[in-house]
Amino acid sequence: MRLKNQILLQINKYHVLYLALFLYFIWPSRFAMVYYENLKHDDIFDNLLKKTSRNSNIIDKINCNYYELFEKNQFFYKDPFSSELLNEAEIKQGGEYWPDNCNTLFSVAIIVPYRNRANQLKLFLRYMHNYLRKQQIHYKIFIVEQADSKAFNRAKLFNIGASYALRENFPCLIMQDVDLMPLKLGNIYACTERPRHMSSALDSFRFNLPYYGLFGGAIAMTSDTFIHINGFSNMFQGWGGEDDDIYARLVNKKYKIIRFNPSIAQYTMLKHSKEIPSPERYQFLRSGYLRFDTDGLNSLVFREIGLKSLDLYTNILVEV
Repeated sequence: MRLKNQILLQINKYHVLYLALFLYFIWPSRFAMVYYENLKHDDIFDNLLKKTSRNSNIIDKINCNYYELFEKNQFFYKDPFSSELLNEAEIKQGGEYWPDNCNTLFSVAIIVPYRNRANQLKLFLRYMHNYLRKQQIHYKIFIVEQADSKAFNRAKLFNIGASYALRENFPCLIMQDVDLMPLKLGNIYACTERPRHMSSALDSFRFNLPYYGLFGGAIAMTSDTFIHINGFSNMFQGWGGEDDDIYARLVNKKYKIIRFNPSIAQYTMLKHSKEIPSPERYQFLRSGYLRFDTDGLNSLVFREIGLKSLDLYTNILVEV
């Protein structure tokens, strides 16, 4: 009987070992390598641009406290925050919010290019409003919707959204895809003085950065920087290329990008059909440097079909 128990104990030990090895090999974050400059928790607050727009709420109260936000870096992508919209009455018309109990230090326009992804948009708005209000920032969500049947022009939609946000004097622009959800609360939606690649730890890449110059998914930069680099190119119709082009624009103007530590900058990507890459993207990338100063915000042409201030977002419907 004692021998039998010893054998069973040995088998159980092997089971635990095999299970541990299995979990190690499938756990995505084990592949995350930090080989790029990144801001640690303790350095984030000092590097943030503390500036609000003229339309933020000015109240005679103390400044909001962000210490706990960075210290705890809470995992947020869970029920009920991802399954239902909480305290919807706090959100102002047009998808705008500011905290009522303290003075926020940050104002940001969140610009999302969009077409024909109604389910993802619903999930995005529900979760992001829950997430962003926890960060005690002033924000407004702009959904820039392409109404025509041309190839989707993500970069041009970003330029259009930025042009509307600039009219409202937002000092910080965050440009993000509708299928990306931030996981940790420490990944604050505010600008650093340097352009920031926000989604550097994406689950579909096993939380690893594929290459240093990647500057897509979710990015943040000051309005002044965006104007200085002339925004995105308007040439990239179809999937791919515009992210590498805007990185080249930043490098051309001597900007160095920054990222938060991978333990903070974690995102999940909602499932969707893979887009067909544009065959022209490499050609436009190779010749992009010739158009940095002439193709972008200063050459933006589009037709506004409608501008609506809805309950959860401002909808900018355009033909490109």
